[in-house]
Amino acid sequence: MLTAKKVERVKAPGRYHDGHGLHLQVRHAGNKSWLLRYERDGRERWLGLGPVHVVTLKQARERARAAKLLLLDGIDPIDHRRTERAKRLAAKAATITFREAAQRYYEQHERGWRNAKHRQQVFNTLRDYAFPVLGNMAVGEIDAQAVLRAIDPIWLSKTETASRVRGRIESVLDWATVRGYRTGDNPARWKGFLSEALPGRGQVAKVEHHPALPYRQVPAFMAALRAREGMAVRALEFAILTAGRTNEIIGARWDEIDPVGKTWTVPAGRMKGHRKHRVPLSGRAVELLDALPTEDRNGFIFVGPRAGSGLSNMSMTAVLRRMGYGHVTVHGFRSAFRDWCAEDTNFPREIAEFALAHVVGDKSEAAYWRADVLRKRKQLAEAWATFCARPAHAGATAVPMHEAAHA
Repeated sequence: MLTAKKVERVKAPGRYHDGHGLHLQVRHAGNKSWLLRYERDGRERWLGLGPVHVVTLKQARERARAAKLLLLDGIDPIDHRRTERAKRLAAKAATITFREAAQRYYEQHERGWRNAKHRQQVFNTLRDYAFPVLGNMAVGEIDAQAVLRAIDPIWLSKTETASRVRGRIESVLDWATVRGYRTGDNPARWKGFLSEALPGRGQVAKVEHHPALPYRQVPAFMAALRAREGMAVRALEFAILTAGRTNEIIGARWDEIDPVGKTWTVPAGRMKGHRKHRVPLSGRAVELLDALPTEDRNGFIFVGPRAGSGLSNMSMTAVLRRMGYGHVTVHGFRSAFRDWCAEDTNFPREIAEFALAHVVGDKSEAAYWRADVLRKRKQLAEAWATFCARPAHAGATAVPMHEAAHA
């Protein structure tokens, strides 16, 4: 049998038997390790038990005994070690941090998000508010308390941002669950869970809607707008006439226009609801398009300042500011249009909702209205264009912000 002193002193290369199959293997004075010799199915096998500088003689004997107990149970120690190592590697591979999960979720979904600004906001809000708390945590270990630590500090001061962060954390954890990286309920869900621990947004801060110009002031505004020149000016007029969103307008391309049917088809990828939207064009909208200059090899209807580009998402807002209407938004003209529909016309509510690309009722109701809706929406578009073209004195005078401030 070996002794601790002999193990320490032996330097000659070779194998030194301790008994019961345990051997000290010496390659040279600085390289010594433990081996267990055993036979399995008539085949000699050698199991490494670790280097001498880490595993003592006593520990080597304990490890050898544990291996022999496996043999008594019909388990090959080498095969058992390989199986356990594979399990550990699989477990490690199946465990990713929240930061890694968020990155992979972002990479797989970013193409489906509407614009670059939104894509950037999704990841940046997680980076700024979620990663400091959750970033290095395994997704399977995240619980409600961890989520609260991330959003609690900003829930009262930045309620809207905090609410979006919570929703994005929920989406990442849902992705992780589907991918098999975690199990159980989502600790970031709101209804019936975090709603019990945090005050609702309505209790903390009033939701701010897009500031809109009162619809009776729209004709006076449109008269002032039409008196101006510029691509962004015409884009804003087109946006008002079609009740379109900024992203739909600045991304509009000539191949989306049907000059015969006098319609504009906005692809699903640029729509908020991710559904293709067909827009009937009024006579004034068609006239506006016909008068626009074009640029070779540029498919954008409203061309930008750089060759081949379209307008930026702030170009129409800049027009409003230059005109002294910085207190309203481009999106707010959709609200003005909807108010006009309700107050000054007899068009059915559903027609106005379809014009705004809103979902109307359930699927069966939506299908019913869609059958004849384009003809009626064409009538609505012409009526809105007529209203917008009224002489300024026929509607209330629009008051620019700088004048209102001194009234």
